[in-house]
Amino acid sequence: MEEPAAAAASPDPPEDPSPSPSSAPSPAAAAPPPGPRELAAAMEAVERDAAAISDSYASLFASLRVALANVTSTSAENMECLGDVVGRLQESALEASSKGNKYINSCLR
Repeated sequence: MEEPAAAAASPDPPEDPSPSPSSAPSPAAAAPPPGPRELAAAMEAVERDAAAISDSYASLFASLRVALANVTSTSAENMECLGDVVGRLQESALEASSKGNKYINSCLR
C-alpha cells in the first residue's frame, strides 16, 4: 500500500536536455594541447604551492620539535619514576609469594 504513496511523493526526474555523451565532442578532442607558456605557468603555480606547503611543514615540525622537547624531559622523569615503582612492586610480589610458599609448606608439614 505504501508503494503508490511513494510513487506519488517522488515525481519522475526531469529530462536532461543536453545531448547524449556519444554525440557530443569530448573536451579533450575539442581543446588544443597546452603550449609551452601554459605549461610553464602551470609549473610555476605548482612550484609556488609546493614551496608554501614546504614552509608550512617546516613550521609545523619546528613547533612539534619544541613541544616534544618539553614533553620528553617530563616523560623521561615519569618513566624513571614508573620504573622505580614497578621494580619495588616486583620485589614486594616476590617477597609475598616467597613468604606465602613458606607458610604453605609449614602448614603441609
